[in-house]
Amino acid sequence: MPVRPGAAQTGGMDWCRYRFRCVWDLPAPPDAVHRVLERGEDYPRWWPQVREVVPVDGASARVTFRSLLPYDLVVTVRARRQDRGAGVLEAALEGDLDGWSRWTLLPHGGGTRAVYEQEVEVRRPLMRRLAVPCRPLFRANHALMMRAGRRGLAARLAAV
Repeated sequence: MPVRPGAAQTGGMDWCRYRFRCVWDLPAPPDAVHRVLERGEDYPRWWPQVREVVPVDGASARVTFRSLLPYDLVVTVRARRQDRGAGVLEAALEGDLDGWSRWTLLPHGGGTRAVYEQEVEVRRPLMRRLAVPCRPLFRANHALMMRAGRRGLAARLAAV
């Protein structure tokens, strides 16, 4: 793999790339979960770290995220696939993070198993400079955000 200029690399690993996978078991059917997740403009109402969603056009929005660490990430999220029948919501990400994210919703135990996958490269200059020493903090920050998102989604589903 060629090294991009400015990429922090050690031993062949690009420290500015992240892959995340979270599995949430939720007490609602997949269709109900899909209805909540497809409404990106509502995320700030139930996911505390999603600070703002500003529609750009019918398929994209500018989203501001902030978790425990004292910085905002601003990303344009563009819908790539919304397939309710397959239980898939997928988006391209561009901005402080470039890559993609995907929800896959599967029936599970009377509710839904929501699998969240994300592959991104950090583009924000400060985070790139801190890629090696702060990687564990960045990963922990993401884990805290995902835990809060799961709690918020479960509460939102219970209220619907």
